[in-house]
Amino acid sequence: MKMFDLTGKVALVTGGNGGIGLGMATGLAEAGAAVAITGRNAEKNKAALAALKKLGGKAIAIAADVTDEKQCRAIVADTVKQLGRIDILVNNAGMNIRKQPQDYTLAEWQQVMRTNLDSAFMMSQAAYPHMKKAGQGKIICIGSMTTIFGAPFVAPYGASKGAIVQMARSMATAWAKDNIQVNSVLPGFIDTDLTKGARRDVPGLGDRVVGRTPAGRWGVPPDLAGTAVFLASAASDFVTGTAIPVDGGFSVQML
Repeated sequence: MKMFDLTGKVALVTGGNGGIGLGMATGLAEAGAAVAITGRNAEKNKAALAALKKLGGKAIAIAADVTDEKQCRAIVADTVKQLGRIDILVNNAGMNIRKQPQDYTLAEWQQVMRTNLDSAFMMSQAAYPHMKKAGQGKIICIGSMTTIFGAPFVAPYGASKGAIVQMARSMATAWAKDNIQVNSVLPGFIDTDLTKGARRDVPGLGDRVVGRTPAGRWGVPPDLAGTAVFLASAASDFVTGTAIPVDGGFSVQML
């Protein structure tokens, strides 16, 4: 449908070289967008870029660290230079350190917060003037089930993912006048390298997730593609400040 068509649009996905980020980048590319992905791992960038280019559209990869403000601004500037504009920003870059709350060092806490939350703030700030000038824009922030629920081994991660949704709501109210919609996606338990580590560190997690999820399975990165396309397209022009779970029903299952 035309309202979901992203032809002529440019999307930038942080952490787009794998997992959820690549799943979303793939969906955006399939809908017609030119896509820029960014990540620190040059080899992963190269592999992800090759996969995106097979879809037939324009794609670039930018090796950078989104915890650095200057690099965030450079990522956006490079995207605009190479692809001509920026219409869609997906703030997906993230990491986790799993420990009990009393065992974190302050440096570990700050590392998680800077990667997950500060990067999204800095990237959004960098993208804003370009979107304002264009008269439109879409920003998608990636939350988590830990936005909703507590867990004993994710204090900084949960704090960052709760905060990112509130940040997105503030941006949504501030930038609505500029025709920029800002929304969040709350992935459920998705099979990625990040969650493989969680299943290794938390005994029985895999089976417990399946038992709690009405869909009866873990998610996979392509499960996020459709929601990304919706929030990036004209179909969501009157949707802003919301947070959409993509979790197979995990967050609504009582028992």
